[in-house]
Amino acid sequence: MSDQNLSPNQTDQLDLVYGLNDRPRPIIAFLAAFQHLLAIIVPIVTPGLLICLALGVSKEDTNMILSMSLVISGIATFLQCKKVGPFGAGLLIVQGTSFNFIGPIIGIGSAMVAAGTPVESVMAAIFGVVIAGSFIEMGVSRILPWVKMLITPLVTGIVVLLIGLTLIKEGLISMGGGYQAMSNNTFANADNLIMSCTVLALIIILNRIRITWVKSSAILIALIVGYVLAGFMGHLDFSGLQDAPLVQIPTPMHFGLDFSWSLFIPMAFIYLVTSLEAIGDITATSKLSNQPVDGATWMERIKGGVLVNGANSFLAGIFNTFPSSVFAQNNGVIQLTGVASRYVGIWIAALLVILGLLPAVAGVIQAVPQAVLGGAVMVMFGAVAASGINILSGIHLDRRALLIIAISLALGLGVAQVPQILEHLPELFRNIFSSGVATGGIAALLLNIILPETKK
Repeated sequence: MSDQNLSPNQTDQLDLVYGLNDRPRPIIAFLAAFQHLLAIIVPIVTPGLLICLALGVSKEDTNMILSMSLVISGIATFLQCKKVGPFGAGLLIVQGTSFNFIGPIIGIGSAMVAAGTPVESVMAAIFGVVIAGSFIEMGVSRILPWVKMLITPLVTGIVVLLIGLTLIKEGLISMGGGYQAMSNNTFANADNLIMSCTVLALIIILNRIRITWVKSSAILIALIVGYVLAGFMGHLDFSGLQDAPLVQIPTPMHFGLDFSWSLFIPMAFIYLVTSLEAIGDITATSKLSNQPVDGATWMERIKGGVLVNGANSFLAGIFNTFPSSVFAQNNGVIQLTGVASRYVGIWIAALLVILGLLPAVAGVIQAVPQAVLGGAVMVMFGAVAASGINILSGIHLDRRALLIIAISLALGLGVAQVPQILEHLPELFRNIFSSGVATGGIAALLLNIILPETKK
């Protein structure tokens, strides 16, 4: 049969070793799942670790939060792959803690701590907002076509770019040793710079090696080398393991529940954007799995995937961790290995839950100096910004689009760098615009509606 008689979905199919509904032998499934695990375990725990370090959360509570990040990610991955009723896309999709929310949580959480609010109360407010915001994403999953008309790729690209650019400051702080190093005058000393720059350089070098598993595991390998280097330099701190239980029993609402409007406004907007990001990631997974990328089946997968995004963020708030979203990096593993079986995803989910229930795993991760982590997060945060650029590159950048980008970036980055510009505004407006992502995102959304599109 010639290509002229084939649909676009058929002509562009990948030669898969295991298709969507194939069941690999247990050993094959385990090895494929382990490959995915190497690519995701660091990104899953990094957001929680950075937030806890910035807000001064105790080591015991940090251990619990990191463990729950793995458990909740495992539950979400299971739902995405298995598809239970309306929940899940029924594809090999891995879900983990989202980087998108780090900036607002650290920025507003740090301000609350500086104002004298106990850390436990700040965490209660954060998790209350995580729960409330999850209903936005669950609601969006039911009205996706309307939301896609309102929040276009131009708006999404600007917001994702702003998230990455505003996070780079946190990445540099981590490279210098973190907020604790700032307080004890060891920030950016020789040891911290040696550790962070070694990790950063290794990630660059490993990504140039033409071996599939090395590329996909570059961040993890570089962190392990940085971990060993930190041990030789005497900078590993295992105090978080001292009082850790043998098994981490999930404890709902460990910090209680509270709420903060100043955090909810930017978080609500990011929940919307995260929903639209998930559409692109799920569509990519569908295409790599030789499944439809339009029509009723595709739309059902999109709605189910975004619904799990929201429902799992609800679970995350209940069990004391941060919002989760669909991970894009696993699409690369599918493409490179040719394994698209959703049953491999169930193995991934099981491994994540098992690791999360073992506090020793989180304790070992928590022992890493923040400078070592900083070398990796600079790459991760830069990748978020690059993802925003990639979204914008796929649209026609006429004068209208460039004007919207220019104003949105100027306002968003301006507020992030000079927050004093808001100090004489009423408290409600200060709360709304205190996040650079929210300011730039709202500007992009309004300008996209107000400024008429040029007719082609």
